[in-house]
Amino acid sequence: SSSYAAQCISALKFWYCNLLDVTVESFKIGIPKREKRLPNFLSKDEIRLIFAQIKNIKHKTILLTIYSGGLRIGEAVRLKPSDILSDQHFISVKMAKGRKDRITLLSIKVLEELRNYYKKYKPEIWLFPGQDPEKHITERSIQRVFEAACIKAGIAKEPTVHWLRHSFATHLLECGVDIRYIQELLGHQSTKTTEIYTHVCTNIIQKIKNPLDDIQI
Repeated sequence: SSSYAAQCISALKFWYCNLLDVTVESFKIGIPKREKRLPNFLSKDEIRLIFAQIKNIKHKTILLTIYSGGLRIGEAVRLKPSDILSDQHFISVKMAKGRKDRITLLSIKVLEELRNYYKKYKPEIWLFPGQDPEKHITERSIQRVFEAACIKAGIAKEPTVHWLRHSFATHLLECGVDIRYIQELLGHQSTKTTEIYTHVCTNIIQKIKNPLDDIQI
């Protein structure tokens, strides 16, 4: 990838210019431009179909929590019971990317799922423990569950759990939520990162009137 190539070139530049005293002007290897790819996201119907395939309450609850709060998978597996702020319908995300805390949304429906899950599993240290209760469930386990559910639902793509986060942001934008609020919920440092979701909101684009329609031809 271009980002990997850029890391390698930066390392070479540091080696030559800082350690071997080669002048910066003499270092001629250019850093490639990063690809700009649109995020993959799922429609609400696709999400409904995927969740209908998951029968295990623990697996279903963690994936619902990820979509409900637009969480990264690493954030979700590291949640603790105290991070669920049920009275306010919030999820408290501690030490997320960039070592920042943030608050995000918790659906009323997911809160009910969490309560049912809690009654059955009674988690103590981690909200979603692994086979060893002192360790949280692994990211790979959740990824495998999601992939299997997508296959059963007939989603003809190569899915990753991160699609749920993309879908959360896209669906909020489609509902008219201000992009600055979405930025805060996702934990993005800049709205420029969040703005990529404006490129995949097809229902918003469909509402834009084509200027040609006002011209008699």
